[in-house]
Amino acid sequence: MPITATFTDIYTAVCQFYGRQVQLLDSNRFEEYAHTFTPDGEFQHTPGVPPARTHAGIIEELRRFNTRFADDPVQRRHMFSMLNLTPREDGAYDARFYALVLTTRPGVKEPVVGPSCLVHDVLVIEDGEVRNRSRRVEHDHMFTLA
Repeated sequence: MPITATFTDIYTAVCQFYGRQVQLLDSNRFEEYAHTFTPDGEFQHTPGVPPARTHAGIIEELRRFNTRFADDPVQRRHMFSMLNLTPREDGAYDARFYALVLTTRPGVKEPVVGPSCLVHDVLVIEDGEVRNRSRRVEHDHMFTLA
């Protein structure tokens, strides 16, 4: 979808982008998911694990992370909500939203809920397409009281 200059059109394009991106992730289409990032993109999704950088690095990190499910067949669904999109002076956009992960196992009716997260993205528009420049995920259960 070509992106026009209005904020409403950009917000809509970002929502469409996230819908496509998360379905790639939940379908284990890691190569396609990685290419939703800029070539130098950064992806940090697990506390204590350094960010993955570049398409190849993101693919490698997702494969590494998902080895934990090799003997435990699951369907994971990432639910994104409460998107706040803010233009930056450099032409990119800060996007903050909530993410909740639902994990379902064969034969188990009720999904496991969690983690609950706050996601910080920097998005750019390149050649009419939304791309992630960076993603940092904060897990809610890791918060500390000040």
